[in-house]
Amino acid sequence: MGADRAQESFDDFYRTTSRRVVHHVYAMTGNLAEAQDCAQEAYARAWQRWSRVADLDDPEGWVRTVARRIAVSRWRRTVVSARHLLRQRGEPVTDAPSENHPLLIGALRRIPQAQREAVVLYHLVGLSVAQVAVETGAPEGTVKARLHRGRAALAEVIGPLDVAADPAVDVRESEHGS
Repeated sequence: MGADRAQESFDDFYRTTSRRVVHHVYAMTGNLAEAQDCAQEAYARAWQRWSRVADLDDPEGWVRTVARRIAVSRWRRTVVSARHLLRQRGEPVTDAPSENHPLLIGALRRIPQAQREAVVLYHLVGLSVAQVAVETGAPEGTVKARLHRGRAALAEVIGPLDVAADPAVDVRESEHGS
């Protein structure tokens, strides 16, 4: 098969099968971006071997199998890496999410992104106003304003919040009587 003919044949194959392969891998992984990456890798491998793959009874099946194996391999590497990390660090110490967790996440989604970022970094991550300013690239005064407005916006969504009025006051300290 000539180079131009091979390219044309592969392009036609890709156009007619890629959507199905991505959907298959997406159904398996539950992650569209991961499915697209695995399918692309499988098609790249098919192109490298196109003279042989094109002559198979089911080239699409070959690509689907390769994409599925890539997805499984990535998943296994992720699991092994996570296990290794846990062994190195020990089990993470975190509390289980409370019944208010979904309510809080829903409320956070309803406030502007900059305010949400400031509120999460300050109240949930535990950074100081200065640290939030460095991480977000915003002046400390802007961070304080975002915290104030973010808490007010959250209060409108979920009701009054039991937090200090001054965003520079660390709420975690005031809750513990420090």
